[in-house]
Amino acid sequence: MKIKLYNKIAACGLAQFPSTYEVGADFDNENGIVVRSADLHEVAFPDTLMGIARAGAGVNNIPLDKCTEKGIVVVNTPGANARAVIELCLAGLFLASRKIEDGAEWTKTLAGRDDALKVVEKEKSRFAGPEIFGKTLGVVGLGAIGGGVANAAVALGMKVLGYDPFVSVDAAWHLDPAVEKTEDLDKIFRDCDYISVHVPSLPATRGMICKANLAKMKDGVRILNLARADLVVDEDVIEGLESGKIAAYFTDFPTGKLAGHDGVIGTPHLGASTPEAEDNCAVMACAQLTDFLENGNIKNSVNMPAVHLGRAEANRVGIFYRAEAEVDANLQKLVFGARKAGATKGGVSYLLCESENEFDTDKIKAVEGVIRVTSY
Repeated sequence: MKIKLYNKIAACGLAQFPSTYEVGADFDNENGIVVRSADLHEVAFPDTLMGIARAGAGVNNIPLDKCTEKGIVVVNTPGANARAVIELCLAGLFLASRKIEDGAEWTKTLAGRDDALKVVEKEKSRFAGPEIFGKTLGVVGLGAIGGGVANAAVALGMKVLGYDPFVSVDAAWHLDPAVEKTEDLDKIFRDCDYISVHVPSLPATRGMICKANLAKMKDGVRILNLARADLVVDEDVIEGLESGKIAAYFTDFPTGKLAGHDGVIGTPHLGASTPEAEDNCAVMACAQLTDFLENGNIKNSVNMPAVHLGRAEANRVGIFYRAEAEVDANLQKLVFGARKAGATKGGVSYLLCESENEFDTDKIKAVEGVIRVTSY
């Protein structure tokens, strides 16, 4: 197997690949790709490519539709970098409240002055800001990161409202009971002193922090965005800052329009930039890709169904096909008697089969509607 790297990947992650694998950045006809932030949209994928592992959560740098059409599995690593992002978000809460950044920069101007302490006492009121204790935080998106932020904020004495119409059962179980869940996003906008967004960039979420929604918010609201730049409308945020509607905007995605603007506190996409998070993402990504390449098992795929079948026999085949009853019926005849596991996601079904006898892959490939067949 050949694994192509488009970014630097932690050694502990690469160690998940068998020693027989070729791993590097300078060859073609790869079977797998490991990527972090590199843009793959213009990459011509070889026919040998079976899977792409994103060491992180966001997959907007990967052409998902093209991958699905070619039967290429794309996996990500949800939750692997959650702790790092949660901690930065907590830092953002404090930075957006107390003018720590401005104060720290101002103190540099006192270098060498004998009266520095006196000047500090005179000028400190310029950098005053509210405590977060007792304030209301609205968390939009209650996945691994948003849920973690909500729980931490409760522990810090904040009242927390959470909004996520698609929250999973597992995520809901991990939420602190003190987190008040609402199905009304406008309630978040109306009632919260702080709002933190933790949702992917989708047509329904892009530009959610806009003039219309800002008008629903409290004057002096503080907004945190560690998810994606396009969740806010830059011009509307600037207008909100200048009018006083927004007291501070903390973002891990400072665009050219926002960077340096009064009231904007920007960090250079540091959310997952800890050695622990990078190691966790690398290990998880490479382990998932290895299990797929070796056994056909799929976990945490963003474009294909999750399927797992414990290995007991020597002969195994994975089949991607159009999710149509006729195609499924024709395939079931060809794999009759085999141990099977299957699932459907979107318009694609995946069937993983195992038997002591060899599969006739030529006949399977000949079935109309089959996208890809791989023997393991």
